[in-house]
Amino acid sequence: MAEAGSFAEKVKQQADIVRVVGEYVRLKKSGQNFTGLCPFHAEKSPSFAVHPTKQIYHCFGCGVGGDVFKFVMEMEKCAFPEAIRIVAEKCGIALPRQKERSPEERKENQQRAVLVEMHREAQTFLVKQLEGTPEGKAARAYLEDRGLDKDAISQFGIGYAPSGGDALLRHLKSKYNEKLLVESGLVSRDQSAGRLFDRFRRRITFPIANESGKIVAFGARALGDDMPKYLNSPETPIYSKSNVLYHMDRAKDALRRQDFAILVEGYMDAIAVARAGISNVVASCGTSLAEPQIKLLGRFTRRVVVNYDPDTAGQTATERSLSLLLEQDFEVRVLALPPIGNKKADPDLFIRERGKDEYLKLLKEAPPYVDYLIARARQMDLTTGEGKLRAVNFLLPYVQRIPNRILRSEWATRIAQQLRLDEPVLRAALSKAASERRGEVKTQPELVGRAAKPVERRLIRMLAEAEGFRLELAKHLQNAHLYNGLETEKIFAALVIASLSGQPVLATEVGAALEDRDRRLLFEILFEEANEPTWEEAMSCIQALQNRQAERELADVQRSIEANPAAPELRGLLEKKQELMRRLAAAR
Repeated sequence: MAEAGSFAEKVKQQADIVRVVGEYVRLKKSGQNFTGLCPFHAEKSPSFAVHPTKQIYHCFGCGVGGDVFKFVMEMEKCAFPEAIRIVAEKCGIALPRQKERSPEERKENQQRAVLVEMHREAQTFLVKQLEGTPEGKAARAYLEDRGLDKDAISQFGIGYAPSGGDALLRHLKSKYNEKLLVESGLVSRDQSAGRLFDRFRRRITFPIANESGKIVAFGARALGDDMPKYLNSPETPIYSKSNVLYHMDRAKDALRRQDFAILVEGYMDAIAVARAGISNVVASCGTSLAEPQIKLLGRFTRRVVVNYDPDTAGQTATERSLSLLLEQDFEVRVLALPPIGNKKADPDLFIRERGKDEYLKLLKEAPPYVDYLIARARQMDLTTGEGKLRAVNFLLPYVQRIPNRILRSEWATRIAQQLRLDEPVLRAALSKAASERRGEVKTQPELVGRAAKPVERRLIRMLAEAEGFRLELAKHLQNAHLYNGLETEKIFAALVIASLSGQPVLATEVGAALEDRDRRLLFEILFEEANEPTWEEAMSCIQALQNRQAERELADVQRSIEANPAAPELRGLLEKKQELMRRLAAAR
């Protein structure tokens, strides 16, 4: 609140709220007031009003309102003192002289100002190198091959660092001393000879701006086979890689409007997504996402779609980013793009090959992070208890990082359903691991379950011994895929293959084709006492497996419904749900 007689009160009295708001919202005169579409919620009919006499704003749709400072604080996600400064600058009101700083502070501020100016000059130089030199022509050809026309190159300020090794140095050294040149990160010093040379050589350059749009660093891609493929500016007095997100200066308004961010890895990915008309994209500049970057993002939105590269490094980066985002209580989805032919597709390649409409479709369908991680866990071998334990321990660190208890409970339910674990036992194991501050669940027989359920054990015995109907039983099991995903899947598969061959089933030969654990389980089952098998009993066991399969399908369908798919897909899912429920009801 602006106190009487304060500078804030002076700014508020002199500021024109219509002018300030008009820089963010398209306003139209409507009687005594001005109206427009509210910037704080999505709407098609204007319900946002600015009162020029009372110098206030109010939205009759979502109920927000306040004075010019409150508006700027909400739009810029800044504190009250910063809002005063912004409003004063927009309205041409001179800021009061700050209290005298120490000589060290003045020197540091002057140095930062000079480094920002140096980067501005370097950007102008690098752009000219791309536009007007023979080397630059080859770089332009590469960029055009990557789908960037002249307008895109200009829009994103892409430049070129020549191969000579001292072109930028020669351009800057007449104006700046050696110490500043090295501290800028634009120039390096040879440790043995002591000579200076350009940090970026024969590389396409991407200017990295801070949140306010000032260029503070560069990312550079090698034009040839030089390594590393991408080279960034080092840490400097004006650049800390953990505090900057590429494209944030351009994405701020879109992040507010859309209320979610698309997080990609590299410059070309961010440019490709932005050029597709999706402005709310930022990149972590090819480095691991850091907590300060997440806090910067959190000033504009708490919702993120992570769309990193699909290779192993990208999956690792995705999982690390998820951990950090969950700790900060973000709502996260993950977009894993399908391959293009035999190539793994990053956002840049996918949009160039499949187009922005297909990308937008997949973006809207991106699953919640929990489904992505469980899908990754399900790629492990879940046919054994040890495999299930590995999957649980892969997921456990993410569960522990979720601050919301309700979400943690939802996780436990989904993990139990997807990995086919006893939910109460899983919850107890997770709770014990959390209380003991362990990063993994200790082996518990009751968690991973018995090696085989009674129905499975009985069917295995029948496949091995029921001479009268073994072939028919094997056909039933194979055609309906009833043993897929069971812990005993490999035993069933071996017995079914042996039964369908028409030859006598010899336990020793079947066992020889199995891993040691499965072989021991097979022989354990064959040594159990059992009644003479009948076809009626076999059909009863098959019905039990069919019911279990239907229950799993029903759980999958319900999760898909909860993901709010498009109307045509939703209708199909609801029909499938009704069919499965009818099937289960009829079996009871």
